[in-house]
Amino acid sequence: MFSSRSLLLLWSTGLAVAAVVPTVAEVKREAVQISADELAGFAPYTQFARAAYCSVDILTDWSCGEACKALSDFTPTLVGGDGSEIQQYIVGYWASQNAVVVAHEGTDPLKFESVLTDIDVLQDQLDPALFPGITDDVYVHGGFRDQHALTANTILAEVKSLFAEHSTSNLVLAGHSLGGALAALDALFFALQIPTATIKARTFGMPRVGNSAFAELIDTHVSDFIRVTNRHDLIPIVPGRGLGFAHPEGEVHIIDDGDAVACSGNDDATDADCTISTVPNIFAGNIVDHLGPYEGIYIGTIYCT
Repeated sequence: MFSSRSLLLLWSTGLAVAAVVPTVAEVKREAVQISADELAGFAPYTQFARAAYCSVDILTDWSCGEACKALSDFTPTLVGGDGSEIQQYIVGYWASQNAVVVAHEGTDPLKFESVLTDIDVLQDQLDPALFPGITDDVYVHGGFRDQHALTANTILAEVKSLFAEHSTSNLVLAGHSLGGALAALDALFFALQIPTATIKARTFGMPRVGNSAFAELIDTHVSDFIRVTNRHDLIPIVPGRGLGFAHPEGEVHIIDDGDAVACSGNDDATDADCTISTVPNIFAGNIVDHLGPYEGIYIGTIYCT
Protein backbone atom coordinates (compact mmCIF):
# COMPACT_ATOMS: atom_id res chain seq x y z
CA MET A 1 0.00 0.00 0.00
CA PHE A 2 1.07 3.61 -0.44
CA SER A 3 1.36 6.28 2.23
CA SER A 4 -0.54 9.55 2.25
CA ARG A 5 2.78 11.27 1.60
CA SER A 6 3.37 9.48 -1.69
CA LEU A 7 -0.21 10.12 -2.73
CA LEU A 8 0.16 13.81 -2.01
CA LEU A 9 3.21 14.00 -4.25
CA LEU A 10 1.13 12.94 -7.22
CA TRP A 11 -2.18 14.55 -6.60
CA SER A 12 -0.95 18.09 -6.06
CA THR A 13 -3.54 19.55 -8.35
CA GLY A 14 -4.87 22.55 -6.47
CA LEU A 15 -7.56 24.16 -8.56
CA ALA A 16 -7.33 21.49 -11.23
CA VAL A 17 -10.27 22.95 -13.09
CA ALA A 18 -7.79 25.61 -14.16
CA ALA A 19 -6.60 23.07 -16.72
CA VAL A 20 -8.99 24.61 -19.21
CA VAL A 21 -7.38 28.06 -19.05
CA PRO A 22 -5.61 28.71 -22.38
CA THR A 23 -2.00 29.86 -22.26
CA VAL A 24 -1.36 30.33 -25.98
CA ALA A 25 -3.31 31.63 -28.94
CA GLU A 26 -5.58 29.04 -30.45
CA VAL A 27 -3.80 27.18 -33.23
CA LYS A 28 -5.40 24.29 -35.06
CA ARG A 29 -3.44 21.20 -34.09
CA GLU A 30 -4.82 18.01 -35.57
CA ALA A 31 -4.06 14.49 -34.38
CA VAL A 32 -2.54 11.76 -36.54
CA GLN A 33 -3.72 8.15 -36.38
CA ILE A 34 -1.25 5.68 -34.85
CA SER A 35 -0.85 2.38 -36.69
CA ALA A 36 -1.61 -0.93 -34.99
CA ASP A 37 2.08 -1.88 -35.11
CA GLU A 38 3.12 1.40 -33.49
CA LEU A 39 0.54 0.96 -30.77
CA ALA A 40 1.62 -2.62 -30.09
CA GLY A 41 5.20 -1.39 -29.81
CA PHE A 42 4.41 0.36 -26.54
CA ALA A 43 3.75 -2.94 -24.75
CA PRO A 44 7.27 -3.60 -23.37
CA TYR A 45 7.44 -0.10 -21.87
CA THR A 46 3.99 -0.54 -20.37
CA GLN A 47 5.21 -3.74 -18.75
CA PHE A 48 8.23 -1.98 -17.25
CA ALA A 49 5.90 0.65 -15.76
CA ARG A 50 3.66 -2.13 -14.47
CA ALA A 51 6.53 -4.11 -12.95
CA ALA A 52 7.70 -1.12 -10.92
CA TYR A 53 4.60 -1.47 -8.72
CA CYS A 54 5.62 -4.95 -7.55
CA SER A 55 7.41 -5.60 -4.28
CA VAL A 56 11.17 -5.24 -4.11
CA ASP A 57 11.59 -8.91 -3.18
CA ILE A 58 10.05 -10.25 -6.36
CA LEU A 59 11.62 -7.56 -8.51
CA THR A 60 15.09 -8.50 -7.33
CA ASP A 61 14.79 -12.02 -8.75
CA TRP A 62 12.51 -10.83 -11.59
CA SER A 63 9.55 -13.02 -10.68
CA CYS A 64 6.79 -10.41 -10.86
CA GLY A 65 4.32 -12.42 -12.92
CA GLU A 66 3.06 -11.32 -16.33
CA ALA A 67 5.24 -8.21 -16.61
CA CYS A 68 8.45 -10.07 -15.82
CA LYS A 69 7.52 -12.94 -18.14
CA ALA A 70 6.92 -10.46 -20.97
CA LEU A 71 10.40 -9.00 -20.36
CA SER A 72 12.30 -12.24 -19.84
CA ASP A 73 15.52 -10.87 -21.38
CA PHE A 74 15.74 -8.06 -18.82
CA THR A 75 18.09 -8.41 -15.85
CA PRO A 76 17.57 -6.11 -12.85
CA THR A 77 20.82 -4.96 -11.26
CA LEU A 78 19.52 -2.38 -8.79
CA VAL A 79 16.11 -2.36 -7.12
CA GLY A 80 15.19 0.04 -4.35
CA GLY A 81 12.61 2.17 -2.63
CA ASP A 82 9.89 1.25 -0.18
CA GLY A 83 6.73 2.46 -1.90
CA SER A 84 6.21 4.99 0.86
CA GLU A 85 8.95 7.49 1.62
CA ILE A 86 10.78 6.50 -1.56
CA GLN A 87 8.97 5.29 -4.65
CA GLN A 88 10.29 1.94 -5.83
CA TYR A 89 12.61 1.88 -8.82
CA ILE A 90 14.22 -0.67 -11.11
CA VAL A 91 17.51 -0.35 -12.98
CA GLY A 92 18.89 -3.08 -15.21
CA TYR A 93 19.98 -4.29 -18.62
CA TRP A 94 17.58 -5.17 -21.46
CA ALA A 95 19.57 -7.51 -23.67
CA SER A 96 17.42 -7.56 -26.81
CA GLN A 97 17.57 -3.76 -27.03
CA ASN A 98 21.13 -3.41 -25.73
CA ALA A 99 19.71 -0.79 -23.41
CA VAL A 100 19.82 0.18 -19.77
CA VAL A 101 16.35 0.64 -18.29
CA VAL A 102 15.17 2.81 -15.41
CA ALA A 103 11.55 2.43 -14.30
CA HIS A 104 9.78 4.15 -11.41
CA GLU A 105 6.76 3.12 -9.38
CA GLY A 106 3.68 5.33 -9.48
CA THR A 107 0.95 5.96 -6.92
CA ASP A 108 -2.23 3.92 -6.60
CA PRO A 109 -4.90 6.19 -8.16
CA LEU A 110 -7.79 4.57 -6.32
CA LYS A 111 -6.99 6.85 -3.37
CA PHE A 112 -6.95 10.03 -5.44
CA GLU A 113 -10.25 11.53 -4.43
CA SER A 114 -9.65 11.17 -0.69
CA VAL A 115 -6.67 13.53 -0.83
CA LEU A 116 -7.80 15.89 -3.56
CA THR A 117 -8.70 18.68 -1.15
CA ASP A 118 -5.45 18.51 0.84
CA ILE A 119 -3.09 19.75 -1.82
CA ASP A 120 0.08 21.80 -2.27
CA VAL A 121 0.90 23.03 -5.79
CA LEU A 122 4.04 25.04 -5.12
CA GLN A 123 6.67 24.94 -7.85
CA ASP A 124 10.38 24.94 -7.07
CA GLN A 125 13.59 25.37 -9.03
CA LEU A 126 15.71 22.36 -9.91
CA ASP A 127 19.00 21.72 -8.14
CA PRO A 128 21.84 22.75 -10.50
CA ALA A 129 24.03 20.08 -8.91
CA LEU A 130 21.66 17.47 -10.36
CA PHE A 131 20.66 19.43 -13.47
CA PRO A 132 23.87 21.17 -14.61
CA GLY A 133 23.33 24.35 -16.58
CA ILE A 134 19.68 24.66 -15.55
CA THR A 135 18.41 28.24 -15.68
CA ASP A 136 16.42 29.96 -12.95
CA ASP A 137 13.27 30.25 -15.07
CA VAL A 138 12.70 26.48 -14.91
CA TYR A 139 10.25 25.38 -12.23
CA VAL A 140 8.77 21.98 -11.40
CA HIS A 141 6.34 20.46 -8.93
CA GLY A 142 8.17 20.58 -5.60
CA GLY A 143 7.05 17.15 -4.44
CA PHE A 144 8.15 15.47 -7.65
CA ARG A 145 11.47 17.29 -7.52
CA ASP A 146 12.17 16.20 -3.96
CA GLN A 147 11.19 12.59 -4.62
CA HIS A 148 13.42 12.44 -7.70
CA ALA A 149 16.38 13.89 -5.80
CA LEU A 150 16.22 11.09 -3.21
CA THR A 151 17.48 8.49 -5.68
CA ALA A 152 18.96 10.46 -8.59
CA ASN A 153 22.65 10.02 -7.80
CA THR A 154 22.27 6.35 -6.84
CA ILE A 155 20.51 5.57 -10.11
CA LEU A 156 22.97 7.69 -12.11
CA ALA A 157 25.92 5.70 -10.77
CA GLU A 158 24.26 2.41 -11.71
CA VAL A 159 23.39 3.62 -15.21
CA LYS A 160 26.98 4.74 -15.82
CA SER A 161 28.26 1.38 -14.57
CA LEU A 162 25.93 -0.55 -16.88
CA PHE A 163 26.80 1.68 -19.84
CA ALA A 164 30.45 0.81 -19.32
CA GLU A 165 29.82 -2.89 -18.70
CA HIS A 166 27.71 -3.39 -21.82
CA SER A 167 29.37 -0.81 -24.09
CA THR A 168 26.07 0.92 -24.77
CA SER A 169 24.63 4.40 -24.50
CA ASN A 170 20.99 3.40 -24.98
CA LEU A 171 18.76 4.39 -22.08
CA VAL A 172 15.06 3.56 -21.66
CA LEU A 173 12.98 5.42 -19.08
CA ALA A 174 9.48 4.32 -18.08
CA GLY A 175 6.85 5.03 -15.48
CA HIS A 176 3.14 5.39 -14.82
CA SER A 177 1.40 8.18 -12.90
CA LEU A 178 3.86 9.60 -10.35
CA GLY A 179 6.37 7.18 -11.86
CA GLY A 180 5.84 8.91 -15.19
CA ALA A 181 6.59 12.27 -13.59
CA LEU A 182 9.83 10.83 -12.20
CA ALA A 183 10.67 9.41 -15.63
CA ALA A 184 10.19 12.87 -17.15
CA LEU A 185 12.57 14.35 -14.59
CA ASP A 186 14.94 11.48 -15.34
CA ALA A 187 14.79 12.33 -19.04
CA LEU A 188 16.14 15.83 -18.50
CA PHE A 189 18.47 14.70 -15.70
CA PHE A 190 20.21 12.07 -17.83
CA ALA A 191 20.28 14.30 -20.91
CA LEU A 192 22.24 16.87 -18.91
CA GLN A 193 24.35 14.41 -16.90
CA ILE A 194 25.20 12.07 -19.81
CA PRO A 195 24.86 14.08 -23.04
CA THR A 196 26.03 11.11 -25.13
CA ALA A 197 23.13 8.92 -23.97
CA THR A 198 20.46 7.96 -26.50
CA ILE A 199 17.31 8.38 -24.45
CA LYS A 200 13.91 6.81 -25.08
CA ALA A 201 11.27 7.88 -22.55
CA ARG A 202 7.80 6.36 -22.33
CA THR A 203 5.34 7.53 -19.69
CA PHE A 204 1.77 6.46 -19.00
CA GLY A 205 -0.87 8.61 -17.34
CA MET A 206 1.74 11.21 -16.45
CA PRO A 207 0.60 14.38 -14.65
CA ARG A 208 2.05 17.74 -15.59
CA VAL A 209 5.49 18.07 -14.02
CA GLY A 210 6.74 21.63 -14.53
CA ASN A 211 6.28 24.96 -16.24
CA SER A 212 6.60 25.73 -19.94
CA ALA A 213 10.36 26.31 -19.60
CA PHE A 214 10.73 22.77 -18.23
CA ALA A 215 8.55 21.34 -21.00
CA GLU A 216 10.62 23.14 -23.63
CA LEU A 217 13.82 21.68 -22.19
CA ILE A 218 12.38 18.18 -22.53
CA ASP A 219 11.44 18.95 -26.13
CA THR A 220 14.94 20.27 -26.84
CA HIS A 221 17.05 17.64 -25.11
CA VAL A 222 14.96 14.46 -25.41
CA SER A 223 13.87 13.84 -28.98
CA ASP A 224 12.26 10.45 -28.24
CA PHE A 225 9.82 11.33 -25.48
CA ILE A 226 6.28 9.93 -25.63
CA ARG A 227 3.60 10.29 -22.98
CA VAL A 228 0.68 7.91 -23.39
CA THR A 229 -2.72 9.05 -22.16
CA ASN A 230 -5.73 6.78 -21.86
CA ARG A 231 -9.33 7.55 -22.73
CA HIS A 232 -10.82 9.87 -20.05
CA ASP A 233 -8.00 9.62 -17.53
CA LEU A 234 -7.99 12.91 -15.62
CA ILE A 235 -4.46 12.71 -14.21
CA PRO A 236 -2.74 14.08 -17.35
CA ILE A 237 -4.65 17.38 -16.98
CA VAL A 238 -3.38 18.06 -13.46
CA PRO A 239 -1.93 20.25 -12.05
CA GLY A 240 -3.83 22.79 -14.12
CA ARG A 241 -2.32 24.95 -16.86
CA GLY A 242 -3.75 28.00 -15.13
CA LEU A 243 -1.35 27.24 -12.27
CA GLY A 244 1.65 27.51 -14.56
CA PHE A 245 2.08 23.84 -15.48
CA ALA A 246 2.63 22.51 -19.00
CA HIS A 247 3.29 19.17 -20.68
CA PRO A 248 6.10 18.56 -23.17
CA GLU A 249 5.29 17.37 -26.67
CA GLY A 250 4.76 13.72 -27.50
CA GLU A 251 1.22 12.83 -26.44
CA VAL A 252 -0.20 9.58 -27.79
CA HIS A 253 -3.85 9.33 -26.78
CA ILE A 254 -5.60 5.97 -26.61
CA ILE A 255 -9.21 6.42 -27.70
CA ASP A 256 -10.19 2.77 -27.47
CA ASP A 257 -8.63 -0.65 -27.88
CA GLY A 258 -6.59 -0.60 -31.09
CA ASP A 259 -7.37 3.08 -31.69
CA ALA A 260 -4.92 5.85 -30.78
CA VAL A 261 -3.69 9.17 -32.14
CA ALA A 262 -0.51 11.23 -31.89
CA CYS A 263 -1.34 14.73 -30.69
CA SER A 264 0.77 17.69 -31.78
CA GLY A 265 1.93 20.66 -29.77
CA ASN A 266 2.80 21.31 -26.15
CA ASP A 267 -0.37 20.31 -24.35
CA ASP A 268 -2.46 22.49 -26.66
CA ALA A 269 -3.79 20.19 -29.38
CA THR A 270 -7.20 21.29 -30.60
CA ASP A 271 -8.19 17.92 -32.04
CA ALA A 272 -11.24 16.49 -30.29
CA ASP A 273 -9.46 13.14 -29.85
CA CYS A 274 -6.66 14.52 -27.64
CA THR A 275 -6.76 14.67 -23.85
CA ILE A 276 -7.00 18.44 -23.58
CA SER A 277 -10.36 18.27 -25.40
CA THR A 278 -11.50 14.83 -24.24
CA VAL A 279 -11.00 15.75 -20.57
CA PRO A 280 -11.46 19.55 -20.35
CA ASN A 281 -11.63 19.43 -16.54
CA ILE A 282 -11.38 16.87 -13.75
CA PHE A 283 -15.15 16.46 -13.57
CA ALA A 284 -15.16 15.17 -17.15
CA GLY A 285 -12.55 12.54 -16.30
CA ASN A 286 -12.68 8.95 -15.14
CA ILE A 287 -10.02 7.96 -12.60
CA VAL A 288 -10.46 4.27 -13.45
CA ASP A 289 -9.04 4.96 -16.93
CA HIS A 290 -5.79 5.86 -15.20
CA LEU A 291 -5.25 2.16 -14.54
CA GLY A 292 -5.74 1.22 -18.19
CA PRO A 293 -6.17 -0.71 -20.24
CA TYR A 294 -3.12 0.43 -22.17
CA GLU A 295 -3.70 -1.90 -25.11
CA GLY A 296 -4.86 -4.69 -22.86
CA ILE A 297 -2.39 -3.99 -20.04
CA TYR A 298 -3.50 -2.59 -16.70
CA ILE A 299 -1.02 -0.82 -14.42
CA GLY A 300 -1.14 -0.51 -10.64
CA THR A 301 -0.48 -2.31 -7.40
CA ILE A 302 -3.47 -4.63 -7.81
CA TYR A 303 -2.20 -5.75 -11.23
CA CYS A 304 1.15 -7.03 -10.01
CA THR A 305 0.39 -10.67 -10.84
